Amino acid sequence: MLATVRPADLILTTRSPAALRDFAKRGVVVRHADFADPRTLTAAFAGGERLLLVSATDLAQRAAQHDAAIGAAAAVGVQHVIYTSGLEPQPPNPAVVAPSHYATERALVRTGLAWTVLRMSLYADYQVAEARQAIATGTLVHNRGSGRVAYVAREDCAAAAAAVLVADGHSGERYDVTGPESYSAADLAALYGELGGRRVEPRGLGDAEFVATLVDAATGDDHRRYGAELVASFGRSIREGYMQACTDTVLELTRRPPRSLRQVLASVRSAR
Repeated sequence: MLATVRPADLILTTRSPAALRDFAKRGVVVRHADFADPRTLTAAFAGGERLLLVSATDLAQRAAQHDAAIGAAAAVGVQHVIYTSGLEPQPPNPAVVAPSHYATERALVRTGLAWTVLRMSLYADYQVAEARQAIATGTLVHNRGSGRVAYVAREDCAAAAAAVLVADGHSGERYDVTGPESYSAADLAALYGELGGRRVEPRGLGDAEFVATLVDAATGDDHRRYGAELVASFGRSIREGYMQACTDTVLELTRRPPRSLRQVLASVRSAR
């Protein structure tokens, strides 16, 4: 953004303004805003014309939080809202994140504001931990079936969002933002094995069995079980074809090629 617009024309909102002190020193407007406290949003958004609404992390609350943010934006004259959603969030997508994404997309349409939806694929960056585990054990345990995903680098998601923010147009568009190549579990196992210098075998499981491999149900650790069920819901979504999009959106919006999964996983090779 700062390569395109004057610092004074950019407003950054955050729960922790001190964390963005360096941007404030460069002339960027930094304001306190908290999804969990809707009263902070109106003042934070005042004077803005285009808003990037990055999806919140509390899945139980975020549809209402997003709705409040959209309402605050409309109240202070924001003209265009860009929202970071997920691939094919409409029912019956089984991914735990999908319902709140779908509710927010519908809320945007109802506002009468200009809107753009960036439907992000699964993050390539999050595959680093999986790759290391698979290399360490020689097995890629999954519940994805034969489904495919074009994993996208987070920095490419950010670049695509910035490109939409500074450009005219894009109103009413839904863009699938993905990496350049889709992967099945077998493809991932082969890539992990190549990077790790050892054979990695894919091992497909059913959803319940997969969850059980991630957390021991007997421990009673609800937090770990919730995380395991979240991961399993992505696997089921992949298996059922909701994550299969593979597009040129990053290149079209940013005018530079997206990073490949292999590039994102370079740290796995260097850590061997």
